[in-house]
Amino acid sequence: MRKVLITIPIEERHKEYFENIGKDCAFEYVQSSDVSQEQVRDASIIIGNVPAEMLPAAEKLEWLQLNSAGADLYCKPGILKPGTLLTNATGAYGLAISEFMVGAALMLQKKLNLYHDNQKKHLWKDEGGVTSIWGSTTLVIGLGDIGGEFAKRMKALGSHTIGIRRKPGDKPDYLDELYTNDKMDELIPRADFISLSLPNTPETYRIINEDRLRSMKKGAYLINVGRGTAIDTDALCRVLNDGHLGGCALDVTDPEPLPSDHPLWEAGNVIITPHISGHYHLQETLERIIRISGSNLEKFLNGTRLDNLVNFETGYRERQN
Repeated sequence: MRKVLITIPIEERHKEYFENIGKDCAFEYVQSSDVSQEQVRDASIIIGNVPAEMLPAAEKLEWLQLNSAGADLYCKPGILKPGTLLTNATGAYGLAISEFMVGAALMLQKKLNLYHDNQKKHLWKDEGGVTSIWGSTTLVIGLGDIGGEFAKRMKALGSHTIGIRRKPGDKPDYLDELYTNDKMDELIPRADFISLSLPNTPETYRIINEDRLRSMKKGAYLINVGRGTAIDTDALCRVLNDGHLGGCALDVTDPEPLPSDHPLWEAGNVIITPHISGHYHLQETLERIIRISGSNLEKFLNGTRLDNLVNFETGYRERQN
């Protein structure tokens, strides 16, 4: 009998859902923060993220279903034994995180962050002109579920949307233009908004360096919800303090958590949140993770191909035909 360890926070109705799929499995439920080495070692299937350092001892593990879209910690050599399947939760976070990104874009554009600071100082002050999403150009770097959902919303609000992806593909309707990574330096100066929703891989490490930051249109906005390592943090501080950018919204940082004495906290016109745009803050995100996991559990037990299989070399979800 396969043992299924589930570490995502679920209700009784969710347990019934999983157990109806895996009628011949033994289920164990535990919060990810409380999971033990013994529980990981005994599991054939794990649904939910567990500390990566526990997994080399998981000799019985056949498949790990992550509750995150990012899989970089689990792709490192020696973490999972050869042949173990790894799937992520791509498709669960697009709704919550894209709405966060639109909110951050509007907050920066309309200077609501500045007015909030003024409010705390009891300061009645006009902060001057603002811009609009309507008539702007949005460059989306990373066209997975999150980037695609953000592009849809920006296009609906009147922005000209441009997407960048690693490999050529058909252009979706929510994009006005689509290119591959080799065109990035040509596209960055055109954008009023640049969004990053990239995993942490060698190819994405500091993909936004000082030269690219300074090539951005003066007054443009940068939003990062993928991994903090996609941006050179020291360079970003310099560029923000120079006043070149209109503003920056970061739900992820490098380092993370951001130390309390880090100069990024005091950089010019930056919004920093502690990696909260996804997670389970929106109930629908959890429901989507459960549906993805349940569907994959059924496929695994039936011996069919799983959705959201992760390529260990790239860290990205494999594209299905």
